[in-house]
Amino acid sequence: MSHELFDKIAELRAELEATNPQNEAELEQFRIRFLGTKNAFKDLTPRIKELPNEEKKNFGIKTNEALQAAQAKFDQLQSQFARQESQETNKFDLTANAYGLPLGSRHPISLVMNEMISIFERIGFTVAEEREIEDDWHNFTALGTPADHPARDMQDTFYLLNDVEALLRTHTSSVQIRVMGKQKPPIRIIAPGRVYRNETISARSHCQFHQIEGLFVAEGVSFADLRQTIYFFAKEMFGATQIRMRPSYFPFTEPSAEVDVYWGLNSDTDYRITKGTGWLEILGCGMIDPQVLENCGIDSQKYTGFAFGMGVERIAMLKYQIDDIRLLFENDVRLLQQFQSAGY
Repeated sequence: MSHELFDKIAELRAELEATNPQNEAELEQFRIRFLGTKNAFKDLTPRIKELPNEEKKNFGIKTNEALQAAQAKFDQLQSQFARQESQETNKFDLTANAYGLPLGSRHPISLVMNEMISIFERIGFTVAEEREIEDDWHNFTALGTPADHPARDMQDTFYLLNDVEALLRTHTSSVQIRVMGKQKPPIRIIAPGRVYRNETISARSHCQFHQIEGLFVAEGVSFADLRQTIYFFAKEMFGATQIRMRPSYFPFTEPSAEVDVYWGLNSDTDYRITKGTGWLEILGCGMIDPQVLENCGIDSQKYTGFAFGMGVERIAMLKYQIDDIRLLFENDVRLLQQFQSAGY
């Protein structure tokens, strides 16, 4: 019996020494045969009890030597194949034509925001930026929404650390308040930036989005000035030839209006997105409430002003016919690659 086991060890040792894998696939078969969990030596191990005591140690030594030889051969071949692969990978033809590097592009939100800013800059507006973490006074109270005002229910707010005085701004109107508090009229600014609201994420809403709000305060500013400013924007942004203003409500403007542009009914898509009316809502606006001016230290008897605001995502979705706002935040390369030729 002892001769049979030792002969088997010798046969396996001769087999592994004679096996010469030529590629990684054959090397893997070598590993499974001699080093895997069910390797060829495994069936011999339980039979060690068949050997006389004086031969058990020698059998163990022979088995271990064979396993070590298999491991050493596997390691050596694995290293050899890795070097060969590295050498082949590093070979290159210096005379070959170079591959063009793929160019990135600006995000559709950035493209639309830059275009909107450019339109308003052409008629004298300058960009104002401020903090995204605001206090309650600049975000609500100064805009005519004290703690018990029902208008606060229109916006679900992210408060920080259970502190009702520290919050993520819900609109960029807070920028207007800070500018009016530091700068004397005439003031003509736009305030682009991120805003945050505690809303359920869906195809039409998100908890973080972008706004551009505008403000013009000077002597003699009228609703007619507001309408002409909005008309200029609609014409430049959408090529619109008609706008309409519908009465609305905002706590910091009076009178207030929602603005629609005439989109047309030239296709099935036009019917769908305008619900068959041909009109699309693009922004809200109004004349600044005199109390808001007074809250910022501006004489409401001498100065008047208007303000407007719109969501950049909404404009981008209209402009590029995107039907789900979540696509703008998922960084799906398939979507972003479509804007490589859209400009910078």
